[in-house]
Amino acid sequence: MINYHDKTFRPVQNSENGETSAETIFHYRQEGTILTSDYSGGKIKKGHLIGLVDEQGQIEMRYHQVNSQNELMTGICRSVPELLPNGKIRLHETWQWTSGDQSKGNSILEEI
Repeated sequence: MINYHDKTFRPVQNSENGETSAETIFHYRQEGTILTSDYSGGKIKKGHLIGLVDEQGQIEMRYHQVNSQNELMTGICRSVPELLPNGKIRLHETWQWTSGDQSKGNSILEEI
């Protein structure tokens, strides 16, 4: 299992209906299979996620955030890790808003 504890990630790609950007920084913490993260930056004033990590390092998570328009947004996400040649982790994410328009999207985060 991949251990995400104390790793920092930044989006490098996102669907147009997403709110994260290269200015959004995620600080991951992991205890056993439980993963949490605080994040902010760009259009996001403050966000938090909680998820479960499986044996392949895939993450099933739920997130909530307050955006720059003071809207409370919520969603679900599944992240699939890719180990890069430099030893860093790239996360391929498929997500869906559970608030607002309920739309879906894809994003890629990379460890910094």
